[in-house]
Amino acid sequence: MRYCLGAPDNYANLWAALAFMPFGLFFDFMDGKVARWRHKSSLMGQELDSLADLVSFGVSPAAAAFAIGMRTPVDHLLLTFFVLCGLTRLARFNVTVAALPKDKTGKSKFFEGTPIPTTLSIAAVMAYWVSQGWILENIPMGVVGKGTPFEFHPIVAMFVLSGSLMVSKTIHIPKP
Repeated sequence: MRYCLGAPDNYANLWAALAFMPFGLFFDFMDGKVARWRHKSSLMGQELDSLADLVSFGVSPAAAAFAIGMRTPVDHLLLTFFVLCGLTRLARFNVTVAALPKDKTGKSKFFEGTPIPTTLSIAAVMAYWVSQGWILENIPMGVVGKGTPFEFHPIVAMFVLSGSLMVSKTIHIPKP
């Protein structure tokens, strides 16, 4: 968000925000591995892991989208939908994890809906846009309904699609 306060041609803070998102994936993998290695887990740890996932893979990409220029009221609504889909996906996982089939190590055999870390692909797309200067007024696909209350960036549909796939009950993705 610091990028929003600076000069529009100084991308340093934007690059930093996009570059730190993959660290969330590393720490997400590591906390699970350490818990299994120690044979220790707790409800508190599970909830904190979900909160960290929501911030790393839900709020951060939405905040980056805002920073690069998706700032209309409809964009806000659709980015909020994306974050709430991430929240719903994590909450459903925490509630149903005990009922899902598990392998011999105790891990669930599949993800129901796409895992929230798949949103890193959106962060990669946004990093590409920054590298090309496709931000603010130059966001791919432009703006629809300019000057109306329904003005929005059609590319925000990528967030809506990602959010919808996260909460899908019919998609089962095998865990590695």
